[in-house]
Amino acid sequence: MTSSHSWVSTFELFKIGIGPSSSHTVGPMIAAKRFVSDLEHAGLAKDTMHVCAELFGSLALTGVGHATDSAVLLGLCGEHPESVETLSIAQRCQDIRDSHRLYLLSRYQIDFDITRDLVFHRNEFLPQHPNGLRFTAWDAQENVLAKRQAYSVGGGFVVFEDDKDEVHSASFGSPIPFHFSSANELLAICKSTGMSINDVVQKNEKSQRSETEISDLLDRIWFVMEQSIQRGCEATGILPGGLRVPRRARELLRRLSESAGRGADADPMRSMDWVTLFALAVNEENAAGGRVVTAPTNGAAGVIPAVMMYYKRFIPGADTRGLHDFLRTAAAIGSLYKQNASLSAAEMGCQGEVGVACSMAAAGLAAVMGGTPLQIENAAEIGMEHNLGLTCDPIAGLVQIPCIERNTMGAIKAINAARLAVLYGDGTHHVSLDRVIETMRQTGVDMQSKYKETSLGGLAVNVINC
Repeated sequence: MTSSHSWVSTFELFKIGIGPSSSHTVGPMIAAKRFVSDLEHAGLAKDTMHVCAELFGSLALTGVGHATDSAVLLGLCGEHPESVETLSIAQRCQDIRDSHRLYLLSRYQIDFDITRDLVFHRNEFLPQHPNGLRFTAWDAQENVLAKRQAYSVGGGFVVFEDDKDEVHSASFGSPIPFHFSSANELLAICKSTGMSINDVVQKNEKSQRSETEISDLLDRIWFVMEQSIQRGCEATGILPGGLRVPRRARELLRRLSESAGRGADADPMRSMDWVTLFALAVNEENAAGGRVVTAPTNGAAGVIPAVMMYYKRFIPGADTRGLHDFLRTAAAIGSLYKQNASLSAAEMGCQGEVGVACSMAAAGLAAVMGGTPLQIENAAEIGMEHNLGLTCDPIAGLVQIPCIERNTMGAIKAINAARLAVLYGDGTHHVSLDRVIETMRQTGVDMQSKYKETSLGGLAVNVINC
């Protein structure tokens, strides 16, 4: 499912939410909340006595490991991923299971039996997308009040079957000045106007929001990213889910800090060790269900923050303006993948998550390193070209192995791509970003479903689950 919009806002691609998955946690929560909110708007919520939520395809196959069940419960209660209190989630969901009661929109009490009313159709896929949901509401006489199907299409974006288009988080109240649906169109705009990619995005954003609002929102995104790094570096223990994966970021931080005190920073690869730490910290926090920024997905949430922290810590002259430029430039590239392929691992494999994040991060870093539009496009192309065919095969359906380490590799590749394009290239290259995006799309279509977030192939079946 691709968008018919010719531009996707920075604040649609970067959403503040919770782990472990944008498509399997954030999207289902948003879909469930919208279903009950629409019941309320139609005057039907007060008459609703029974609700059933059905999960299909990838949502059913890996839903438990991705906390899709909890997400749906909370969405029915009216919670949103950006504002839900993460520390209360486990207890609230347990209370629903124990009491067999749920409060729609936190106001209307209904009977809700998890085994009856939250159904996993593991062998059935809805026609439009691998991540399908169906919601049904009945009144006291068992008359159907509403029945709707929805799709969580990646990156927290949600499509209802009776919608004409995707449910976007931003409202396009005014026409945007610069439409682009390909890298060639974006480069042509830059060439004809003399603007940078960042400038083009900023002009579009300013047609919808004030400059102050844009700046505040970008600051908020970066603040949440930094906080996820910090929390990940402070936390200890075992990640939930049964694999008993230990958190490693805190120990890595300790060892890096100690070695810095001994002058070991002379190691030319030490900066890459810090990047590894930043990515590990974010994705361990994501795997634990903590607050992260979808960038552009949760499974790939560590790549862009890690590369931005690399910029802040290791690039001379780094400042807040550069962080904003990074995010806007990365968003321009993410928009192209959203429009012309997919951000969903259930459609594209992990090339649609870590691969896209790597491409976006490479572009953002190239921009703040002083790259031209052509060099930025080249960096983005390199970032994806060397992630083509990347499968999504999470062990036990958890966003842990290989997902956490895969984010560290995506961040390192992004830095290498930006340096190759800006420091050692002039923007001239044989493979265009548009061609690599189309190649990615074709590869995703051809990829067997067992390698696309079903946990039916790859590492998920070749590694003993213990």
